[in-house]
Amino acid sequence: MQRYLWVVVAVFGLYAASSIALEGQWPLAALVLLAAAAFSWSSSPWKGGRTPRHREVMAMPEQDRPVVVYWRPGCGFCGRLRSGLGGLADDAHWVNIWQDDEAAAFVRSVNDGNEVVPTVVIDGLPFTNPDPSLVRERLSA
Repeated sequence: MQRYLWVVVAVFGLYAASSIALEGQWPLAALVLLAAAAFSWSSSPWKGGRTPRHREVMAMPEQDRPVVVYWRPGCGFCGRLRSGLGGLADDAHWVNIWQDDEAAAFVRSVNDGNEVVPTVVIDGLPFTNPDPSLVRERLSA
């Protein structure tokens, strides 16, 4: 259900904004619509653009993919990891599990059937929600 929360928020925001606009409160309606759109975008599967697919990343030579991060939009822990990596975040391969069913299946396979993110694969070993310092250490090596 959480995967489609952005749709619910968008529909509710549109409904609320139109109701407010019908009462003649246009500035408030615009604010509600803007807030709903911002939240919907931040939790939609398309946030961050197209990311590489699990299959594409696994096809790379192992030395070209020392760190692979499986994430999803709206995940606070994923945001904490990305910000904790600073400039090194771009050196990792980020795979959005909401854009790739194979990636989601992989994450479930290493997390007892749960889609726990971030799941980070470092040199072939999966780590669930690792400390950013562990990932930073490998990326800076």
